[in-house]
This record gives sequence, C-alpha cells and structure tokens, in this order.
Amino acid sequence: MRTVNDWLEEYGDSHRNPTNKGLHWVCVPIIVVSLTGLLWSLPVPGSWRNVSPLLNWGTLLLVAGVLYYFFISWSLALGMLVFAAAVTAAVLGLAALPWSLWATCATLFVLAWIGQFVGHHYEGKRPSFFKDVQFLMIGPMWLLSFIYRRLRIPY
Repeated sequence: MRTVNDWLEEYGDSHRNPTNKGLHWVCVPIIVVSLTGLLWSLPVPGSWRNVSPLLNWGTLLLVAGVLYYFFISWSLALGMLVFAAAVTAAVLGLAALPWSLWATCATLFVLAWIGQFVGHHYEGKRPSFFKDVQFLMIGPMWLLSFIYRRLRIPY
C-alpha cells in the first residue's frame, strides 16, 4: 500500500514546471468546486431534502473525498475537511448567481481542465491520472501538502 509520501512524490514527478504548478493552484480548486456544483445540481430523493438542504450528490462527493484522505493521512484529511467546507460555501455562492448553477459549473469545469492540459503541455508530461485514476484525488492533497510544509504541520 502506498504511503502519503509515495502518492505525493509520484504526483509531483509530473508537476515540476512552474507554469504547470501555477495552473494547478488555480485549476484544481476550480475543478473541485465545479464538479461539486455539477453534482449538486442533480436531482436527489425527496427524503434527502428532509434531512438537510445541503444533502446532495455534491456534498456526498466531498464526504467521500475526505474519507478517502483519512485512509491516506488523517492530518491531511482534516485540512481537506476545511477545504470541503470552503467548497460548499463557494457552491452556495455560485448557486446565488442569476444564472443556473449547472451552467456556471460546466463552464468552469471545462475551462479549468483546459488550464490543466495547458500546464501539462508546458510540463511536457501527461497528467498522472492517465497512469492511475486515483491521482484525480491526489491533486487537491498535493496542493494542501505545500501549505502543510510551509506551516510545518506534519502529515
């Protein structure tokens, strides 16, 4: 089983170019927000609304993501829990705009992925998820690891 450092090192191997790294700092959070918003827009069973207006496919994605991170690093999972709260707030903000949430999120999702592929063009390496789809989950954690190292928070 891979350790958190194994995941982060392997992900980092195709993310060394400064332009690619910079684009990832912008695009990865936008992808998470937009994907959450797209899933948020899907219909849910009525019984879910009785539990909470925040219970939807998007928040289930965030919960599943935080649980995934707990298996890799409980410390990073706590940071991702804070990030998930920020994503939720961002989606609520996007939902308050005068146009549909799904259209806004679909546009952001496409633009952010274009940015990711532009970054990998400069990098000269394919995105890690072509090797293992789990790397789609490692991107946000990779960014958070930089913040943790800067703040000297162990993970």
